[in-house]
Amino acid sequence: MKPTIVSETPISMSEVKSELARIRKRDTELNFRSAKTEEYLNQFSSLSANKVEELKEKLKKLNIPRLRDEHIVKIVDILPATLDDIKALLMGQTVTISNENQKKIADTVAEFVK
Repeated sequence: MKPTIVSETPISMSEVKSELARIRKRDTELNFRSAKTEEYLNQFSSLSANKVEELKEKLKKLNIPRLRDEHIVKIVDILPATLDDIKALLMGQTVTISNENQKKIADTVAEFVK
């Protein structure tokens, strides 16, 4: 029997890191792929889970039209703190956001990058 996908929810690298820590605690050891993922996350995930949730909430409260959860997660993972970084990040996405709203995003992220 093939498993069925019930729902898909984008999660940040910090949330994946927390889940791997929970799995390590439960199983005492990670399999090869999980261990490699954890190694990668330790190098590139810079915010704690608390800060990630706080940043996600602040970005959602900006009420930017067409900015979906997957875009917010990508912003939280990469932490683009300048307008140019935001433009580069969103260029690969199928979303158009005004310069004013991109500036709001950059200012919000900059608070967490300090």
